[in-house]
Amino acid sequence: MEILIISGLSGGGKSKAASFLEDSGFYIVDNMPAAMILKFAEFCAGGGGRYARVALVYDVRTAESFSELFDVLDKLKGMEGVCRMLFLEASPAAIIKRYKETRRRHPLEKETDSLEEAVEKERELMLPVKQRADFIIDTTRLSTAKLRSELLRIFNGEGEQAGMTVSVTSFGFKHGLPLEADLVLDVRFMPNPFYIEELRHQTGLDKPVSDYVFSFQQTRDFLLKVEDLLRFTLPLYAEEGKTGLVVAVGCTGGHHRSVAIAHALTEFIREQGYQAAEHHRDMERAV
Repeated sequence: MEILIISGLSGGGKSKAASFLEDSGFYIVDNMPAAMILKFAEFCAGGGGRYARVALVYDVRTAESFSELFDVLDKLKGMEGVCRMLFLEASPAAIIKRYKETRRRHPLEKETDSLEEAVEKERELMLPVKQRADFIIDTTRLSTAKLRSELLRIFNGEGEQAGMTVSVTSFGFKHGLPLEADLVLDVRFMPNPFYIEELRHQTGLDKPVSDYVFSFQQTRDFLLKVEDLLRFTLPLYAEEGKTGLVVAVGCTGGHHRSVAIAHALTEFIREQGYQAAEHHRDMERAV
């Protein structure tokens, strides 16, 4: 079991970090008091793997002594599994700017005379927690995409590829474009197996149809050019912060050419280290 404590300054990016980690497979619990963390960890340990990765958000809102948190941390590190702490911070100017943009109140603002004073007070209060952290991320100059990339690097260990799923969908233009498509590839220029009687009632997943589609040089050249495009663009999409990319491949009916090409592209994308899902929207429709 892996337990991650997410802590840090208000406005430092804890909520965004929790969202990104949830997308990566962590079970997130927000604002859990230290007194409950140990019992919750024991509950998760007995969950039969259902809660294999848990992230608990802990911050100044708990209004309790940090000594209790440190005691819990020591006990968790003695348990079977991995327990680490992530601390997120930003410069006072950046935090003040974020609060002004969101128009939210700082948790300590009622106890101080100004937002600036509240930010400085929290920085002092949270210093002992920061000193116990395993990882510290300063989000002052980090874009949302860069923060996500850094979290994936630390906690997934597989780079940005692990954080983006590519869905490759075949479809028939006569049934309409997939509304969710990010990239659309039109393969209607390829020779159509529909007009060959013995291939008409098969699909692009059947070897005779696939062999026919790829028997033409234009098909092989097209696939190479699309692979070059994806080899160039996929890392850029991942770096930009995309969690999902939909590549749609269309032919006339969605049975033959688009299916064969979509299947080949899915295999290529997986070879590049990305999670890839293959779908054939119109393949089961009547020919």
